[in-house]
Amino acid sequence: MSDLRIYGIARTRAFRALWIAKELGLDYNHLPIEIGDAGARTPEYLAINPNGRLPVIVDDGFVLFESLAITLYLAKKHALGKLYPATLEAEAKTWQWTMWALTEVDRGVNIWSLHAVRLPETERDAAKRDEALKVLARPFQVLDASLAGQDYLLGDEFTVADLNVAAVISRVVDMDLTAVPNLKAWLM
Repeated sequence: MSDLRIYGIARTRAFRALWIAKELGLDYNHLPIEIGDAGARTPEYLAINPNGRLPVIVDDGFVLFESLAITLYLAKKHALGKLYPATLEAEAKTWQWTMWALTEVDRGVNIWSLHAVRLPETERDAAKRDEALKVLARPFQVLDASLAGQDYLLGDEFTVADLNVAAVISRVVDMDLTAVPNLKAWLM
């Protein structure tokens, strides 16, 4: 039995923790906790993650929440010099792209996704969707330019930086990305 437990379901940000565990080939115990009162708001779950959000991991007694912190931790623990960069500079770039994904695109991606795909058509707001597109245009150009001439964010190898950014923007696969061809090729 594994000492690593991953709490959450794949349709939440828990998919990030599940993805990194698969990339690393880790043995883990998946506990498919749902959002809400019957899952992440139960007293038992709140004792592990008082935020009542998904995911959380317990790794041999070490508790960690926040999906991108989990991906960084697991990659560094299990793939230092491979999926997790070995140099200080590459590590800093990994943090840079991870934080960039959260600060520059996460909210816009979620708003666009809600009002373009996820909500029932009667509940979608075209103005919110279009505003999200405007907000995302510049950061997507930055990402597109960074991917010009290289396959991955840090060069020629897939790293946790790619996983983290792709995990944050994965909901845009249905978006018209023709204006950012490097991003489109990288994401697909």
